[in-house]
Amino acid sequence: MTVQHMNVLVIGGGQAGLAAGYHLRNAGLTFLIVDAAARVGDSWRQRYASLTLFTPRQYSALPGLALGGNREQYPTRDEFADYLETYASTFSLPLRLGTRVVRLTRTGQCEFAALLDNGATIEASRVIIATGGFQVPLIPPISKGFGMAVKQLTADTYNAPSRVASGPVLVVGDGASGRDIAAELASFHPTMLATGKPRKLFPERILGKSVWWWLDLLGLLRAAPDSLIGRKMRKADAFPDRDRGIASLERLGVRMTPRLTEASGSVAIFQDGSTAEVSTVIWSVGYRDNSSWVQIPGATQGGAFLHVEGRSPVPGLYFVGRSWQRNRASALVMGVGRDAEIIVSQIMGQYEHAIAADGQAWRRA
Repeated sequence: MTVQHMNVLVIGGGQAGLAAGYHLRNAGLTFLIVDAAARVGDSWRQRYASLTLFTPRQYSALPGLALGGNREQYPTRDEFADYLETYASTFSLPLRLGTRVVRLTRTGQCEFAALLDNGATIEASRVIIATGGFQVPLIPPISKGFGMAVKQLTADTYNAPSRVASGPVLVVGDGASGRDIAAELASFHPTMLATGKPRKLFPERILGKSVWWWLDLLGLLRAAPDSLIGRKMRKADAFPDRDRGIASLERLGVRMTPRLTEASGSVAIFQDGSTAEVSTVIWSVGYRDNSSWVQIPGATQGGAFLHVEGRSPVPGLYFVGRSWQRNRASALVMGVGRDAEIIVSQIMGQYEHAIAADGQAWRRA
């Protein structure tokens, strides 16, 4: 069995993993980024075709490399995927693609072992999990009430209106993705959007400036999760109104419905007692962590990863790219670079402490 040793293993090669790699490269540590995808950026290429980021290009770049094009406009799915591929190449980040970590264990006080799907093992003194906060789409138990004739998709498996069977479509979940999907489906299918908690949308531009410019200027993107402002922002869970308000969706032909509460065969039953026949349901109600592969006591609770600002209770284990890891920007491209920098600086602090303690650096591969 092949065993490779290094200072840091980064699990996940999306924007969070690449940002971590950028700072690890600058720190001079030996590291490797592993990702299950065949190509950098594939996690974006596999999303629905019309997807765009909801931050403009000026706020959608990783450290050290600007994203070309109009700074005020929004990068497309494929454009951003290609940018990530260029980023990895520009900084010669060590990547091992088509490689999945199937088990992560702790083998000693400061040593981790990652078993790969090809049977090889990587040992590292520190591990950064950068798999992001959007891992496994949630499909509520209500889904079991729909019959076999109803096609069920998620925001991850939906691609385009042309790939949806004819007949009425119900999109469940009115977050940014749910509204985008409903809006584009409405021109091709009778489309309903089941709402949930009241949503607050903020204007796309204020006084000619991107709302993200204002949020950054006012420091709102840097508010800690447990601060008064942070708690209010998390509760509101607002996103930009890019012609996705309820009135705009209704003008496009989307029928807004109350919360979905029950399903029976091909019938959707809503909170107010109304019903609708559907042929396709698209679930866009959130995500959960996939943590079963992390077999380390204290690293998870109830299936969710445990951390404080990206630091796990398990010494030597870190995260980058978690929603609200440090603030609202953490799950956005604009914030992941700073979070990665902080995590790498903490790793370097431990590294330098180890040198001072015993006069030896970590083992280098």
